Amino acid sequence: METVPREMQQGLHAMGLLAPGAAARGIPLAGGVSSDIWRVALPDGREICVKRALPKLKVAADWQAPVVRNRYEARWLARAAQVAPGAAPALLGQDEATGTLAMEWLAPEAYPVWKARLRDGEADTGFAAEVGRRLARIQAQVALRPEIASDFPTDELFYAIRIEPYLVAASRAHPDLAAPLVALAARTAATKRTLVHGDVSPKNILVGPKGPVFLDAECAWWGDPAFDLAFCLNHLLLKCLWTPRAAQGFLGCFDALATAYLAGVGWEAPATLEARAASLLPGLFLARVDGKSPVEYLTGETDKNRVRRVARALLLAPPTRLRTVRTAWEEEIGA
Repeated sequence: METVPREMQQGLHAMGLLAPGAAARGIPLAGGVSSDIWRVALPDGREICVKRALPKLKVAADWQAPVVRNRYEARWLARAAQVAPGAAPALLGQDEATGTLAMEWLAPEAYPVWKARLRDGEADTGFAAEVGRRLARIQAQVALRPEIASDFPTDELFYAIRIEPYLVAASRAHPDLAAPLVALAARTAATKRTLVHGDVSPKNILVGPKGPVFLDAECAWWGDPAFDLAFCLNHLLLKCLWTPRAAQGFLGCFDALATAYLAGVGWEAPATLEARAASLLPGLFLARVDGKSPVEYLTGETDKNRVRRVARALLLAPPTRLRTVRTAWEEEIGA
């Protein structure tokens, strides 16, 4: 173990998790691009997880993001725990001065990351369905309390870390597709329905003993829940190129997650939300190749062009059903 960075130490003191004069030691964790994340051992023997938001994300592009997002992640964790106990790690504290938050440590032996399971070709449709079901439960319960919107005044933040680096950046890479991509960006920004996580991807979902646990809600926003659905389904499509032998299983996970999620939508007509998710998905699909945050496992132009080909066709003829997107991708990859 090594000494925890000074700012994190200060944050832990401010949260009351570390006594005055005491020091914490820990292990930096890999994988995060937007925060420094540490497994920290407190002097009293407890192990916790500590995050500190970074002003510049660890990607090749120049991607700046306000560190205040740490505040809204803490608020999302608290809300999720209220309406769906176990769906997120327990929040232990948050210090705005240092942009640091602390939460319970969930050991990887008991809480493996879903992305690792998918990489290994494990396509568990039951778990995928529970991801959709649990996400919809959180959003349905929070939608009943519209006053919560005032706790998430994050329109500018969401634009900076989601809409601009994905949809707007992709429009710059493909000027001939700028019109549909910019229209998707504008519609997403203007749609206000419930609390959005903003980064529902397999790397941020743990396979817990009692179901999925959602991590990394730095993008929390009161806005369009279709973004969360499309964002996660996008990853299941892309994983078909990462682990081709499991492509049919991943498409089954796509169906299971979408069906379970839409069954839990009660704040608006499910078909209306599905239409927004289906038309947004091709934009996000293209963005993971030509936006500011391309997925790390697509390196060959052949695979990238497959994504571009399908995304282009669907952006020019926007689908209203998620199955249309899934079928187009299935035909492209011959799954």
